Amino acid sequence: MAQVPQTFLDGLAVRTWCGLALRALGRARAEIDAINVYPVADGDTGTNLYLTVESAATAVEAVFAGYETRPGYATQPAGPTLADAVRAMAHGALIGARGNSGTILAQLLRGMAQVLAADGAQPRCDGPALRLALRRAADSARQAVAHPVEGTVLTVASAAADAAERADGDCGTVARAAHEGARAALAATPAQLSVLARAGVVDAGGSGLVAVLGALVEACTGETVDTEPDRAAGTPNALPGPETEAEPALDADTGACATEDGGPAFEVIYLLEADDTAVARLRTRLDALGDSLVVVGGDGLWNVHVHVDDAGAAVEAGVEAGRPYRIRITHFGLGDVHTGGPRPPRERAQRAVVAVVPGQGLAELYTEAGATTVLARPGEPPASGELLAAVRRAHAREVVLLPNDAELRDTAAAAAEQARTEGVRVALIPTRSAVQGIAALAVSEPGRRFDEDVVQMTSAAGATRYGEVVVAEHRSWTTAGICQAGDVLGLIDGDVAVIGADVTTTAETVLDRMLQAGGELVTLVVGDEAPETVAAHLETRVRESYLAVDTAVYRGGHQGALLLIGVE
Repeated sequence: MAQVPQTFLDGLAVRTWCGLALRALGRARAEIDAINVYPVADGDTGTNLYLTVESAATAVEAVFAGYETRPGYATQPAGPTLADAVRAMAHGALIGARGNSGTILAQLLRGMAQVLAADGAQPRCDGPALRLALRRAADSARQAVAHPVEGTVLTVASAAADAAERADGDCGTVARAAHEGARAALAATPAQLSVLARAGVVDAGGSGLVAVLGALVEACTGETVDTEPDRAAGTPNALPGPETEAEPALDADTGACATEDGGPAFEVIYLLEADDTAVARLRTRLDALGDSLVVVGGDGLWNVHVHVDDAGAAVEAGVEAGRPYRIRITHFGLGDVHTGGPRPPRERAQRAVVAVVPGQGLAELYTEAGATTVLARPGEPPASGELLAAVRRAHAREVVLLPNDAELRDTAAAAAEQARTEGVRVALIPTRSAVQGIAALAVSEPGRRFDEDVVQMTSAAGATRYGEVVVAEHRSWTTAGICQAGDVLGLIDGDVAVIGADVTTTAETVLDRMLQAGGELVTLVVGDEAPETVAAHLETRVRESYLAVDTAVYRGGHQGALLLIGVE
């Protein structure tokens, strides 16, 4: 019988875990938000978890990017160590933690890092080390919460650690056991918290943790797992129906008592530079001021989260303890978010379009058409915080968001959800290429009703096929066969359709295939690295071979792809 390879966790696996967890939370974000019915039914747990993991993943990517620029990397391609990766993951989660659940998740990751990056730790994490890390994670998260209550994400984390301790094997075996234990505990949460049973839902924070642990299993084994709760163990996971009432409840993330009418008015979050003694005093003071208190971190840097009626007093307590910054205050009743002092009033526009664009040339084109743009540099996709900042910068009551990249859909959805909590009406059109965004922008009419305008823009984007011509960076398998580094690849609707040696010839083949299904307008966006003659050649090709088809050519600048092609 063949030996089953032992699975382990190293720096690269941590990077993979972060990416998989971010995608899993992106898929589950809306559902998790929908089952977040307490303590103030603000429906943002999934979004907060996504933003927290996004910050963790960004920090890990920065470590890898920094390592790859070191002299001698080409001859030493091992990459960052496990300790480097888990420290970055924990630090990124800490500084980017949002909401109750995000703050607790940051402490869970920090607890794991304390084991996996400790002095004397092995360069690769095996099963026993992962068991210890999961136990430290659960215990440290529970200690960070002022008043823990069962039936919350803390319960799910403890169950995962308990199940892991009973597992005997490698990292894959331990991760699977933790995930299964978490699923079973999640399904049982309605039996532990009556507010969950009344709403017919499981704990939102725990649901997010199950998704993160499922990503850990996949990172260790390459196998996808079911992230739904084990329905045999408890109440089915159901979304709240229209008749669900927000009754007085325990905060299922922190265990603090809160009611819809009598709960604290503000959520206060800030990063704090302070020593352990000062933080101990701060915990006592904030616990007296409000509830839902979670303080996570260490080594001089902390993330503080609390619900209070006197937001100023909560911030002043931080000032007395050390140096608070990145202060975020949310008014539960009004949904207003304040991140600093009063701003001068400025009249909002009625409608705006916010678009992600891959090059400066396209940014200028979109700006001339009235859009607010976010520049996506090659290899550096924007984070949801950048998209949210652009929505704020647009300063409109209604915003249409164009991600222009299939990989940015979840990021854009998280930004849109955050903007909605600030009173902005946001519609996300899932454009997968900048040429689809051009088509959508071309039919936008601010004078139309918002819903009608969104429908027309979505229809125009959906009717536009998109293609790209790029140069392969390394040898790999594609849908058109094996390519070598330096080959010219022609993509249609995201899939490699042509592998060639010449840019112009490959572009012509791609264009011909796209026009086989018909079309009225060809849009060409030419990058700085493309041959000077490629646009003229393709224009001639369209004029001579495809009657009644028009061509529009734009300069895209340094956009990553040599050429973008759209066919409407």
